[in-house]
Amino acid sequence: MRTIIVGATAAGTSAAAKAKRMNPELEVVMYEMRDYVSFGACGLPYFVGEHFDNPNQMIARTPEAFAKQGIDVQLEHEVVAVDFDTQMVTVRDLKTKQAKTEHYDQLMLATGATAVMPPFENGQLDNIYHLRTLADGEVLRQLGQTPEIQSVTVIGAGFIGLEIAEEFHQLGKKVRVIQLEDRVLPLAFDPELTAMMAADLRDNGIELRLSEAVQSFEGQSKVTGVVTDKGRYETDLVVVAAGIRPNTQFITDDRLKKLKNGAIVVDQTGRTSIENVFAAGDNATVINSVTGEPMYSALATGANKLGRVVGVNLAGRQAQLPGMLNSAGVKLVTLEAGRTGLTSAEAQAAGIDYDTVLIHDKNHTDYYPGQSELTIKLVYKKADHVLIGGQIIGQKDAVLRVDVLATAIQAQMTTEQLGLLDLVYAPPFARTWDALNVAGNVAH
Repeated sequence: MRTIIVGATAAGTSAAAKAKRMNPELEVVMYEMRDYVSFGACGLPYFVGEHFDNPNQMIARTPEAFAKQGIDVQLEHEVVAVDFDTQMVTVRDLKTKQAKTEHYDQLMLATGATAVMPPFENGQLDNIYHLRTLADGEVLRQLGQTPEIQSVTVIGAGFIGLEIAEEFHQLGKKVRVIQLEDRVLPLAFDPELTAMMAADLRDNGIELRLSEAVQSFEGQSKVTGVVTDKGRYETDLVVVAAGIRPNTQFITDDRLKKLKNGAIVVDQTGRTSIENVFAAGDNATVINSVTGEPMYSALATGANKLGRVVGVNLAGRQAQLPGMLNSAGVKLVTLEAGRTGLTSAEAQAAGIDYDTVLIHDKNHTDYYPGQSELTIKLVYKKADHVLIGGQIIGQKDAVLRVDVLATAIQAQMTTEQLGLLDLVYAPPFARTWDALNVAGNVAH
């Protein structure tokens, strides 16, 4: 049984390792465009911000480790075409430029995604970067240590944009964030929380320009300015964090079902609409635990989990991923925020009759040093009070409390049950009624 896996980052490597462990007789070949595998891009902002020095800490396993397991890793090899009828892939060696065709019995597409570069004028100038690859991280870290780089402009206020903005701010740079939409993280959080995020950025010296469209860049060889529909700003460095695009353009067969953005639609087993073809990672969907529908959630958590499930199925066993909640967190300047499940907008789009509650509480007792505020928003079904979403923001102890909400949503708990849930109490960590208990009790 010849199994070919296209892409060797989170999903591909998780699938390969699990499949080979469960079925040692399986022939597994991984093709990877880059010269490294098993890379965790989530660490890039913190590498740039000098929280650690060795970039190899972001690499979970080496090609040699996979080889010892009997997995054939072909680095700097790009799969440029797939023929589903003959079950053949066309592979190009990026060093020799030679192409070959290879047969598969099972195929997994784990090709990830690429940073989007909008058609800005003069986008080819030097000192304009994304933050997606190891090379991106290395060059931005070096520039962050360069005294000549004083002003940094970040385009896009999603997770990556806000994380890299905060890191350059901590490095002492003058940071500006330009966002096309009217608020930060508009798809992940509701307005009550994003307003607090925007205030945290502005109050701590990060310039935030909302509802503003970048049009072009200025400069001779290096970028010196950014021109928008509302003004011109001098800058020494630009980081474009305007989203990502699934790497699926090389597959043109209409029988492979995709979302409008190109993400491959899969079921809970990771199977696609083509027989013997699986997909997982930033190039594919996952099933939303609340709606039961495919959703695009380009997070390492979903990639690793669905990759593991695909590995079980490639080995000839049976496994499913129950669903994902798009749980995510972000660190701002003084605040941290997390979310899980559906936002109000997502609940409305799904046609769910929902209600919400927003509370302001504390992280622990007032007599233990370091007490700070927590803001919690719950989204729940109006009829039966079953939880379907939650968001928390605060200076301390906010994000990890989201894990409780994720568990509650997955278990289809009600707000009443959350209100009486036996959560940890000790003065340094919580109050007798934890803030989550309070939110659940206020909700009904």
